[in-house]
Amino acid sequence: VHQYGPEMDKRIRRQLKKTNDSWRVDETYIKVKGQWMYLYRAADSEGNTIDFYLSKTRDHKAAKRFFKKALRSFHVSMPRVITVD
Repeated sequence: VHQYGPEMDKRIRRQLKKTNDSWRVDETYIKVKGQWMYLYRAADSEGNTIDFYLSKTRDHKAAKRFFKKALRSFHVSMPRVITVD
């Protein structure tokens, strides 16, 4: 997974459906392999997944990394509005 995952991610993301410009962003606390982590995720208004990010912390740095990652994606249009719960 660690070896092929990043390469598959690069190749598959280019073929994803274009998202619209209305985003919904949230974060939740989940258990991954016995460790509690924060899952940041974004979806457009039609429910298409934009991106997700797992982090051990819930702070400014983690949120900034998540948004940078989401905005870099090939299938993402610039958001007109971002709704945060």
